[in-house]
Amino acid sequence: MTIRVLIADDHAAIRAGLGLMLGGDPDVEVVGEAADGEVAVRNARTLRPDVVLMDIRMPRMDGIEATRTIVGEGLADVLVLTTFDLDEYVFGALRAGAAGFLLKSTSAAALLDAVRRVAAGEGVVAPEVTRTLLDAFATSRPGGSGSPEQGHTPVGADGAAAETVERAGLTARELEVLAALARGLSNGQISAGLHITEATTKTHVSHLLAKLGCSSRVQAAILAREAGIA
Repeated sequence: MTIRVLIADDHAAIRAGLGLMLGGDPDVEVVGEAADGEVAVRNARTLRPDVVLMDIRMPRMDGIEATRTIVGEGLADVLVLTTFDLDEYVFGALRAGAAGFLLKSTSAAALLDAVRRVAAGEGVVAPEVTRTLLDAFATSRPGGSGSPEQGHTPVGADGAAAETVERAGLTARELEVLAALARGLSNGQISAGLHITEATTKTHVSHLLAKLGCSSRVQAAILAREAGIA
């Protein structure tokens, strides 16, 4: 099945370059572009892509707010592209529900792989980077040494994360899967560690996301880390 992609970036040259990187793959179709967040939301509503490649710093509506709207309305999964590694804007986009992020300097092969993984419901941040990301979130909590993104309240601040997990009524197996997500493990690694199939792992991930009210596995991992689950 063809993966439909919308590219949102305020630089025409970058949109063109990303389009060329994706256009050579027969399984991927670039269905539209957007130069700002408002157009990205409007085009996502009209075109219903599978994946939106989202720049963060754009005029009129930034990528964080556009991501929140697109994910909140269930229009598409969002993959954030940024020039900066783990800055506060990336934090904001992930908290808004983005499935993951890549640097704009990424190779065509890595970009295509990420698009496929997002379309399949997987996260796209490599496990070792995910652990760094989650650690950065942990230190940005109240009392930590980092600084959370401006204008966005940390998920689970003041102990709400632990309460959210407790009230979700997760099964013992779902808690094991959540802990694995908090360690930055992929579906394949979770399946091997728990001796279950990848299809079963995907089912557990889907169920726990619904119970926790999270829109992405990265959000669930952040929540788990802030609840002390790892």
